[in-house]
Amino acid sequence: VAMAAPPAAAQEVSSADQAAIRQVIQSQLDAFQHDDAGAAWSYASPSIQSMFTTPEIFLEMVKTGYQPVYRPREVEFRQLGDVGGSLVQDVFLIGPDGRPVIARYSMEKQPDGSWRINGCALTQAPDQNV
Repeated sequence: VAMAAPPAAAQEVSSADQAAIRQVIQSQLDAFQHDDAGAAWSYASPSIQSMFTTPEIFLEMVKTGYQPVYRPREVEFRQLGDVGGSLVQDVFLIGPDGRPVIARYSMEKQPDGSWRINGCALTQAPDQNV
């Protein structure tokens, strides 16, 4: 099932918020590259942090369950849209095994206006073009 957001949905998000969302995701990807559990953890929403309880447990979960996010060969930001009332940023990744995936990052705006990652779902990419 394709979950394409109507073009208007992305336009309702300010360009500053769009840039901030990309920066949070990129910063977390960078932290994973350096096995910096504390930094990677800092970009997760409070509900994700409470689910995994420590930065080390969180990093281990990503290592074992999200190899393309943990060690991507390539990263390309794609569409940002509204999915069921949540902002979802699609990121095309080539995992360490060479297989393409789409990481769908659910984003959550915090009371201070910052953005945090409130989940990530991996789906097989429909193509291999970056």
